Amino acid sequence: MLLAQISDLHIKQPGALAYRRVDTAASLARTIASLSALAPRPDAVLVTGDLVDCGSADEYRHLKTLLAKLDIPYWLLVGNHDGREALREVFPERAELRSGGAFVQYAVDLGPLRVIALDSMEPGQSAGTLCAARLDWLAQQLDAARGKPTIVALHHPPFDCGIGHMDAIRLDDAAARALEALIAQHPNVERVLCGHVHRPMFVRFGGTIASAVPAPAHQVTLDLAPGAPSTFTLEPPAFALHRYDERHGIVTHHAYVDVADGPYPFHEPSGALIA
Repeated sequence: MLLAQISDLHIKQPGALAYRRVDTAASLARTIASLSALAPRPDAVLVTGDLVDCGSADEYRHLKTLLAKLDIPYWLLVGNHDGREALREVFPERAELRSGGAFVQYAVDLGPLRVIALDSMEPGQSAGTLCAARLDWLAQQLDAARGKPTIVALHHPPFDCGIGHMDAIRLDDAAARALEALIAQHPNVERVLCGHVHRPMFVRFGGTIASAVPAPAHQVTLDLAPGAPSTFTLEPPAFALHRYDERHGIVTHHAYVDVADGPYPFHEPSGALIA
C-alpha cells in the first residue's frame, strides 16, 4: 500500500499569486504530474488541508479543475485557510465531506489501512482546536478501528516544532493533550499525519509518530531562533510517500516534485563499485 500525502496547496483564483510571489496553481500542477509519473503509482492521495488560500468558492472551483488531472483517488481535509461550506458547495459529489455533520471529518478504508480524517479548523483563527464533539467522534472511530492499522490525519500539528510563529498557531495545548491521550490508548495507530507547517517533521506522540510534510509550493523558513520572523522560502517543493506493509508498518519517504539530475549507477557493468 502506497499513500501519498500533499498539504498546504493554498490555491487562489486563476492568475493570482500567493503573497504576490508564489504561483501555487502551477506548483500543484507540477506536483500532480510528479505523482502521476511515479512507478509504482500511489494507491491514494491524502491532502491535509489549506486546500485554498481564502476559503472562497471561486478558489475551490480552480482547485477542482486542477485536481481533475489527478487520476489517483484523493481525499480532502480542511485547514485554517479553508471554508467548509464553500468546499462542500463545489465538491457536492464527495459525500464524505458532509458525513461529519458540522465538521469535515470522516473515516475511510484505503487498502489495509483505516484513515481517520479529523477536522481541526476553528473559523476565523489560524490556530487549530478539537472540541468535545470532535474528540468524542474520534474516540468512537478509534474504537471501531481496533486491531486495524490506522492513520489519524489532521491539519494542525499537536506539537511544538521550535519555529515560534508556527508554534503560536498549532493545535492548542488542551486539544493536543486530549488527542495524545486518545492515541496512546490505541497501539494500532501507525501514524498521526499533519500539514500546516510547510516542512518535514517527525516526533514521538502518543506511543506512535506524528509527522508533517513539506508543501508543493513555498516552505516555511527553517529558523529556530527565538522571535524569528514569519517568512517563507522557495525551497524545492515536495510531498510524502507513506509505504505500508504488515511486517514493517509505515515507512515514510519525502519526494521532490521537480525532476533532478540522474539517476546515475553506483556500479560498473561488471558489478564493481565505480571508483
